[in-house]
Amino acid sequence: MMAEEKRHFKNEDKRATSIIRIAGRDIDGKLKIEDALRRIKGIGSAMAHAMAFTADKKLSIPPTSEIGALNEKQIAQIEGLIKEPSKYAIPQFMLNRRKDFETGKDAHVVGNDLIFSVRQDITRGASLRTLVGSRHQHGQKVRGQHTRSTGRTGATVGVMKKAAKAGAAPKAEDKKK
Repeated sequence: MMAEEKRHFKNEDKRATSIIRIAGRDIDGKLKIEDALRRIKGIGSAMAHAMAFTADKKLSIPPTSEIGALNEKQIAQIEGLIKEPSKYAIPQFMLNRRKDFETGKDAHVVGNDLIFSVRQDITRGASLRTLVGSRHQHGQKVRGQHTRSTGRTGATVGVMKKAAKAGAAPKAEDKKK
C-alpha cells in the first residue's frame, strides 16, 4: 500500500500544467523551455536558445523539460532570467535595449514594456524632428528601402506607356469639345 501511494505522488509531481503565465504571456505547458521562451514578445530564437542554455547550466533546469512540468520556484527563476539576463551572464550583444537613451544602461525589454519603449522612441524622434522620426510620422519607409514601386498607400495609380499616353491625350481633348 505504501509503494502505491509513493507512485501516486510521483505521477502527481510530473503532471504538467496546461497553461503557464510568464512575462505577461499565456504559454502552452506542453512546449519545451526554448520554444516557450520564443513565444514571448522581445525574445527571438537566439535569445531563447541562450536563455535555455543558461537555465540548464546556472539554474539546473533541463532544456528538454516541458514548461508546464516546472514548479513555481523554477518558473520564478526563469522570469528572473528574462528580466535580468545580464545578471546570468547572457552576452551584452544579445540584449535588445543597449545603452538606453534615458538611463544609459543595458537592458532586455519584453512584452508590453517593449511596445511602450518603441513607441516612446518613435515619439521622441518625431518631436526632435529627426529624419527617422519624420518618416515614421508620415508612414514612409524608414530604413532606406526604395519607395517608387513598393510600400504605396492610398489610391492605386496605373502605369501607362508613352504611346498609350499620346493616344489618350487627343481623346480627352475630343470629349471637351
